Amino acid sequence: MKKLYVFIVLNLALGITFIYSTASAAGYRFVTTWGALGSIEGAFDAPVGIAVASTGEVYVADTNNHRIQKFTSKGKLIISWGSQGTNMGEFYFPGGVAVDAAGNVYVADTNNSRIQKFTSRGFFITGWGSSGSAAGMFATPFGVAVDRAGNVYVADYSNHRIQKFTSQGNFITAWGSLGKNVGQFYYPTGVAVDLKGNVYVVDYNNFRIQKFSASGTFITSWGSLGSNIGEFNAPSGISVDVAGNVYVADSENNRIQKFTSDGKFITTWGVKGSNSGEFDFPNGVAASLFGISVYVIDTNNNRVQKFRHSLFAK
Repeated sequence: MKKLYVFIVLNLALGITFIYSTASAAGYRFVTTWGALGSIEGAFDAPVGIAVASTGEVYVADTNNHRIQKFTSKGKLIISWGSQGTNMGEFYFPGGVAVDAAGNVYVADTNNSRIQKFTSRGFFITGWGSSGSAAGMFATPFGVAVDRAGNVYVADYSNHRIQKFTSQGNFITAWGSLGKNVGQFYYPTGVAVDLKGNVYVVDYNNFRIQKFSASGTFITSWGSLGSNIGEFNAPSGISVDVAGNVYVADSENNRIQKFTSDGKFITTWGVKGSNSGEFDFPNGVAASLFGISVYVIDTNNNRVQKFRHSLFAK
């Protein structure tokens, strides 16, 4: 039986109307890849985070090279910035990266326990945070996300919480503590925000995704330890498209899983390996605006892989 595709109309803030497919349960096809182990521009050393701007540019947190690299959607290098250090504009194992509607870039500077904000060309704007557990302080911040209003959400990994800030770094609120109950975390790694302001958190060692309101009120969760559909093993990165579909980098299972906004399984792809379409511990995932293209950080293969939904594949 052929799959049915439901088409919906989205009227975004710009006043432009788009027709968008929810894409049913059809899969994704490999398009291209770029990167190799190294320190020259365009190469990677254990990359972790990835983000896609609304204009299509791809940003990669090249973790062990202590830099951010920016590419076209086809993998052509545009610019890179950063080096190892503690000064502003320098990094110490950056883990997460996010882009706001204006093109500003936010980096979770993990081992410096801070967030840094840059222009799309890598010019430093501001930074905040230091090592600690008080409000506004971090213990190995890992994931970072930005909502439509410019608020910044940080997965404060070793403090087992999410912190929310203004775009200038002013503390707004925080939620979470160490534990296995709903609303608690056991090393949160990834964070993403949908158009409605709902916040999705990868609860790494609890092997689940938790969904919250913008103020931290628990909504739902899904997942458990395993390799079956809807289960996770060391989940890390997360992304949400404009329809609210959720993409999870299921790292130890070497696959990407896609869900609806309330956790219903849609599709999955990937196995362990180094060939095209295979993964070796994928850490980061970023969906394009409508989820037509999906970019994956294939960490141990030191590359980015790009996939395109089969409905739109050429």
